[in-house]
Amino acid sequence: MFAERPYAEVTMEGVAERAGVSRALLYRHFPGKHALFAAVYQQAADRLLAETLLDPGRSLVEQLVQGMEVHLDYFVANRNAVLAANRVLAGDPVVQTIMTNELDALRTRLLGVLPLADDTTREAVSGVLKSWLVFVRVLCVDWLAEETCTRAQVRDICVGAVLGALRPLLAEDPAPDRPRRSAGAER
Repeated sequence: MFAERPYAEVTMEGVAERAGVSRALLYRHFPGKHALFAAVYQQAADRLLAETLLDPGRSLVEQLVQGMEVHLDYFVANRNAVLAANRVLAGDPVVQTIMTNELDALRTRLLGVLPLADDTTREAVSGVLKSWLVFVRVLCVDWLAEETCTRAQVRDICVGAVLGALRPLLAEDPAPDRPRRSAGAER
């Protein structure tokens, strides 16, 4: 229901009715709509992490594209839940902790597949990845609210952004199969 409707329109009574359980049973497990949403959102974050396991046998670009596709699939299918978590409940510490934990897990996985020469490089790349993941989240939420470009463009913008940000930090080009765009290139 959180995926289908705006957060404000979902009621505990409606959830209980749709689930075929009594309101008392629902309230026994979840003291209110916020707690129910947080539990649902945590399950979704866990599923997303399970579906975005990185495969060192594939190129970094392939892994990034696959991860973006999984997340975009979820965002599109659960537009209202994503918007609720990022807009309606943006200041909620429980929901923010779920998002932060998911982003940290993704960052750790990415650090694990990148060719990092030393601890200094690792720290710099970690900071770039943290910032990039926030960029992806903000861009995708804005895109869900108002589709100003295509889904493929969102994916390619996100992948291109991290490749461009990582190239100056890594001794080995993270995407040698993708051309660098020069400052004077036609747009």
